[in-house]
Amino acid sequence: MRAPVVAVADDDLAFANYLKAFLDEREYQARVYGRGEDLVAAIRRGEIPDVALLDVVMPGMDGLETLRRIKAACPDLQVIMLSGRENAATIVEALGLGAVNYVVKPDDPEGLGEIALHAAVKQVLEKNRLVSEVTELRRQVDDDQAQVFLFWEQSQTMRLVATMIDRVADNDVTVLIRGESGVGKELVARAIHDRSQRRARPFVKVNCAALPDELLESELFGHEKGAFTGAATLRIGKFEHADRGTLMLDEIGEMKPALQGKLLHVLQDGEFSRLGSNKRVTSDVRIIAATNRDLEAMLERGDFREDLYYRLRVIEIVVPPLRERSDEIPQLFAYFVDKYSKRYNRPAPLLTDELCGALCEHSWPGNIRELENVVKRFVILKDDGAVLQDLRTADRGRARQSINRAGVTVAMEAPDGHETPAPVTPVNGSKTAADSNGQPLSLADAARAAILQAERDLIVPTLRRVHWNRRKAAPLLGISYKTLLNKIKEYGIVPD
Repeated sequence: MRAPVVAVADDDLAFANYLKAFLDEREYQARVYGRGEDLVAAIRRGEIPDVALLDVVMPGMDGLETLRRIKAACPDLQVIMLSGRENAATIVEALGLGAVNYVVKPDDPEGLGEIALHAAVKQVLEKNRLVSEVTELRRQVDDDQAQVFLFWEQSQTMRLVATMIDRVADNDVTVLIRGESGVGKELVARAIHDRSQRRARPFVKVNCAALPDELLESELFGHEKGAFTGAATLRIGKFEHADRGTLMLDEIGEMKPALQGKLLHVLQDGEFSRLGSNKRVTSDVRIIAATNRDLEAMLERGDFREDLYYRLRVIEIVVPPLRERSDEIPQLFAYFVDKYSKRYNRPAPLLTDELCGALCEHSWPGNIRELENVVKRFVILKDDGAVLQDLRTADRGRARQSINRAGVTVAMEAPDGHETPAPVTPVNGSKTAADSNGQPLSLADAARAAILQAERDLIVPTLRRVHWNRRKAAPLLGISYKTLLNKIKEYGIVPD
């Protein structure tokens, strides 16, 4: 990495050379200018340092005027003012013009003056590094958002979500985003923010499931010093941080009813008090809430306030699970492969037809987050066989779990080479479907079990009809030969 460049503008040649030696010893690259005009001209030519040190008193263009010209030419350049003595009026004016710090010139080698100057330079360079990292992260997030939104617009299922985002973005209403964990609810929230009039202001996310109620309240509204044990300083809450921006309340269903009441008050009145204070604080924030919980069932149990439910659900966007968006999977897979190949400095492995088929047939209970993790393993291991095995093992495990919960026993090969029976627990209007422990099944589990049993009941007679010729059976069943082999293996089907 290159040495940070520090520009020095000072008409005192002896002091300027002293500063150059001081900076060189600390592995900075110093550039010395005898006049403010020379430094401004260099900046306008594109010779921009990482930080500039300006003497306040210089002939011709003094330090304050040089500061004005620098900020006009390069607003982001950090400037530290130097002076032989402290002058309150000059300090205030310099800071008002955009100087980041004001340091008295060191006159005692290895003394407090040098320590203060070095600390000021290090502070500025650290700030530059953090700003650069945040800018790069923001760029990556923006690129990810733009690419994913393009996928949505091309996806038949997600096109409705993309259209809804465009419709609600500029209307400052509260939005409730619903969907399973990992489907991309935060991406939807960010897309709404980025397309709204608030896009230049902060997007702040709070995970309501990550903190206990007492800490979540402080996180949202802030607290005064001494408000509770451990509150050693004043804390600004997320509502204040997100002022004139967007606040995403993720996992809103995990918030307890007592705190829901306080949140409702803020949504209604636009004001709140920090913990430990009676002073009212106003905040102009757009709320986007997200959940994977069944809020209607929570309403019936009294776990979620009805008035807050309707306050949040002005606009509702439901994000479908990835298993219902199979047309996106090849695009998302290729996108993540490109992303993580670059991040891990690995060659991008090719997506084979067999792996593509397995990806599209996988149920993706972890949705996009699961797909992203699969891609990471694929890029690092470069072994599509290992990824295929992982996917099939996971699918078989979930299939058996669903069948067992539904009371369905999959036919398995017995020691004598014959199949064991495959009984199915009847489901009818007079009896509720239940698992082996007598617990009621969800409709999804019951449907999954019925589908699995129906598939097996169709596959076995078809195989018998063609004398167990699997290549002939596959087109009769309307599936690929590879898919048929997988299902035969999954259901434990063996020839009579």
